[in-house]
Amino acid sequence: MIQELTIDNLAIIDHLTLTFADHMTVLSGETGAGKSIIIDAVGLLAGGRGSQEFIRRGAEKLSLQGQFTLPTDQLMLEQLDQLGIPYDESGLIISREIHRNGRNTIRINGTLVNTTILKQVGRGLVDIQGQNEHQQLMQPESHLGMLDQYAQQEVDEIKQDYHTLYQQYRHLSERVKAKKANEQQWAQRLDMLRYQVNEIEEANLSPNEEEELRQERERLSHFQQINDALLTVVGMLNENEPVPVLDQLGASMQELAAIATYDQDYQDLSQTFDEAYYSLQDVADQASRQLDNLEYEPSRLSEIDERLTQIGNLEHKYGSTINDILTYYDQISQELSTMEEAAHSDEDLDDQIAQLATQLTKLGQKLSQVRQQAAERLAQLVDQQLHDLYMEKAIFKVHFEQVPAGQFLATGIDDVEFYIQTNQGESMGPLARIASGGELSRVMLALKTVFASAEGVTSIVFDEVDTGVSGRVAQAIADKIRLIAQHSQVLCITHLPQVAAVAQHHFLIRKAVHDQRTITTVSTLNEQQRVEELARILAGETVTELALEHAQELLEMAKEKK
Repeated sequence: MIQELTIDNLAIIDHLTLTFADHMTVLSGETGAGKSIIIDAVGLLAGGRGSQEFIRRGAEKLSLQGQFTLPTDQLMLEQLDQLGIPYDESGLIISREIHRNGRNTIRINGTLVNTTILKQVGRGLVDIQGQNEHQQLMQPESHLGMLDQYAQQEVDEIKQDYHTLYQQYRHLSERVKAKKANEQQWAQRLDMLRYQVNEIEEANLSPNEEEELRQERERLSHFQQINDALLTVVGMLNENEPVPVLDQLGASMQELAAIATYDQDYQDLSQTFDEAYYSLQDVADQASRQLDNLEYEPSRLSEIDERLTQIGNLEHKYGSTINDILTYYDQISQELSTMEEAAHSDEDLDDQIAQLATQLTKLGQKLSQVRQQAAERLAQLVDQQLHDLYMEKAIFKVHFEQVPAGQFLATGIDDVEFYIQTNQGESMGPLARIASGGELSRVMLALKTVFASAEGVTSIVFDEVDTGVSGRVAQAIADKIRLIAQHSQVLCITHLPQVAAVAQHHFLIRKAVHDQRTITTVSTLNEQQRVEELARILAGETVTELALEHAQELLEMAKEKK
């Protein structure tokens, strides 16, 4: 349950801290005082959609923080573990900031999370029932989800198996559909890939080939200059007349060696000269070998030019380097292989789709059967709750229609809509078309009463769900909410004294003008203040003695029921 809520700069609320207790807490006050803003704050902490419009005028950001008790649901705890959110017995602290620049910062126990994760966690902490839920009842497409929520333990595993098969079926069906819808483009792409793969394969490229060819071309293009330079070096060092340079240097080396023992400087000079002599000797040997290996083939130069032109053309088409071309080749080879497999596997795909369709049909029928059995139980329970809410003649039913054979929905083969007969002798029809506003409130409350014990949600918020009712119906609604509060913490905004009277705790929401700014204040009412507030709800602006007596009577009746 929610234990504490802190609000800063949300709409007309400057700063507010509320501490909540278990069972039922009612929030009352004049219209526009800020009751729904408090519920909006809880909704934002549970993953509701945030907006800059929520920020109080003049503030740069709004800040919210809520402290919740640790859920007892093991699945919820496992979810926190999977999400990497730390927790202990002290519970969960959720904080959220919405800035004017659009930044949205959310933390759960200090861990930064996004709104998707916040919704996953918030779904197990708070359930807000209000006008949106009335709208949900008015939307037939939401009814299947509500039925599955009731029958969760029975349908979840079947739904998961069905969904897995459905994803495979849809993927294969879309693949075949896309291919058939684009046969010409498919064929053109296939031909192009085959041409490109063949062209690159025939080129037989090597990663370093272009650089090696350019080096070889450079040598052949300057053959004469290279040949002359090598001849000069070899001739001067080994063949110069009358005495080759190396022979002259050898004689000098011997002279220096002869005096090396007389002084360290002579020894260093001799050593340096020796090194220079042997280096020149290596140069002479290498130049001689290079000269022996030097060949000039005019036809080879032409071959190199043709090969470089071929490589250049491929680079222009497929990449700026040979490595780029080879990478592209790997990509299109894989695509070509996939397309050729697909081209040869149409019959296999059709067989797979047919097999999946058969399995989906069986699983969809099983899921439908389980749903229909659950729907019968749900209808009986809802009828009982509606009778308690003074809709004695009402009959609730879950209407099923199945999609045509061979067609499948992501949710199964069922199209579900809630039907109702509100009065005896009238025809049964869609709830969204037949029920009035007050009747919708009671149907929603009946469903919530049935769901409450199974949902495991720690806090349930009722935001003016009693709209459009009065008298004994209001009292019946109060009794239902009181029963729900036995299993869950309930926060309830109401304008009905009967509902306010059954709460264990009562907050009065007021608004006032301070320094030309509207602010919201909240006070916890004691017993006498509760009588006065109930009297105000009963009588309006002018509170009479009779209203006070009636208010006192309502509180006494509520105590007796507790």
